Amino acid sequence: MNYIKHLNGVLDQFSKDNRLNPTHISLYIALFQFWNYNRFPNEFYINREEIMKFSKIGSNTTYHRCIKELSHWKYILYSPSHNPFKGSKVKLFNFSTSDKQDLYLDSTINGQALVSNTNMFKHNINFIKLEAIAKEKLILEFFKKENYPELEAKKFFNHYQGIGWKVGGKTKMVDWQATARSWMLKAKEMNLSVRAQSRTNNENNLPLDHFQDNLHTNQNKNYDEPL
Repeated sequence: MNYIKHLNGVLDQFSKDNRLNPTHISLYIALFQFWNYNRFPNEFYINREEIMKFSKIGSNTTYHRCIKELSHWKYILYSPSHNPFKGSKVKLFNFSTSDKQDLYLDSTINGQALVSNTNMFKHNINFIKLEAIAKEKLILEFFKKENYPELEAKKFFNHYQGIGWKVGGKTKMVDWQATARSWMLKAKEMNLSVRAQSRTNNENNLPLDHFQDNLHTNQNKNYDEPL
């Protein structure tokens, strides 16, 4: 099994298939990674919680819908299990591309095609982009479910995407949903603080009443008296 050829083949197929959304792709990448961990057997067993965590899918309904659609569209063969100790069985079809493509060199080592550094870099960039798209979609859906504006979801995504999904820029994020809820609470507190400050400023900057004796002056002032 040449995993580089397979990934290039399936990513090419993804680009042509308009039925897919980022969640399908994220789920497939998670399944591929577990297939890789198991050294590419013909079939292997999966744990739903592990696959959902790796693919960043937070809804059981979304997970089951997407994995069944991937199976129906012949990307995988999915056999659900009702035994919690066994797990569901999955088979991934081989999407390896032809050896004749210019992408690959003619020589091989241990059956693996040699790929130029430039093409490998492009492949890694494409993979990272797919992960980011899938993650952003999940975050947008989560914020919408929590009745928070899309703009705030994008701020959250851009902030943590920029710092490598680390809390405080140092610790790897474990639960992005919990972090997102904390972000919402801080945003709410910030908005309340800004509104309170705005009201205070408006009260302090009220226009002077021209009919009021603001300086308490005496109109019959004696200018011979010292100030």
